[in-house]
Amino acid sequence: SVGKKLHLSDAGYTMLDATHQIYETLNKAADEIQQTTSATQGSISIGILASIESSVFASFITDYYKHNHGIKLTLHSLTRKEIWERLENNTIDLAVTYLPDESIKNWKPYESKKIVTEDLLFIHNNEELSKRKRIRLKDTLTNDWVTYPPQYYVNDVIREAYKNALIDKPTSVAHFATPAQLFSFANKTDVYTALPTSFVEAHNNGRLMTALFEPEIKFDLSFVFRKGKNQIPRIANFLNAFDAYLSEADYIEHLKKINTEN
Repeated sequence: SVGKKLHLSDAGYTMLDATHQIYETLNKAADEIQQTTSATQGSISIGILASIESSVFASFITDYYKHNHGIKLTLHSLTRKEIWERLENNTIDLAVTYLPDESIKNWKPYESKKIVTEDLLFIHNNEELSKRKRIRLKDTLTNDWVTYPPQYYVNDVIREAYKNALIDKPTSVAHFATPAQLFSFANKTDVYTALPTSFVEAHNNGRLMTALFEPEIKFDLSFVFRKGKNQIPRIANFLNAFDAYLSEADYIEHLKKINTEN
């Protein structure tokens, strides 16, 4: 009986592995066919992590369309789980997400391209901390926090940082899915939070005080795509155009410019 269960279990895993291999072969074949297509015609589907400040990408895509009318661009706001599922299923061409992501155990099918390194900033409205440019983790526990939901990337990063420092993680009184919601709640209630530099540069305007964590908490904002996807002409053209866009002004400078214009 036990042996039969093990045999059935093994068979199940074999079938699952075979199914993954079939999907991988089909996806690879589809990408190879796409490599013969035009750089200026077709569709590009992009998934952006919902917790990322998206104004730079929206601005770039607007500019890109003006010079590439033959490209149909679709931008999806997705959860972390949705991004990796859609990359695996080949239903988005590019993802914009944070790395490293320890939840992904198999990186073999993927490549990444760094956009910018983000600092995570401590956000507060505490006059006693106003002169601090850096703040130790233990000194951020004097008040309640508002944070992303438990399975969100930034929440995982925060939890890991406090765990490594051998201190309790912040006590969260509320969870929100977007940085704008977190910022608004912190601004109205005076609880603490933490947000990436890009969002703070675009939205703070001095309303809340900020400090770098000590030790610093950093991660990379990156494009992620299936291996070989960047060889498809329209994808390669899009990524090269984004490089050119950042060569005119870096990511944070674009954010500041967009914020000023708005």
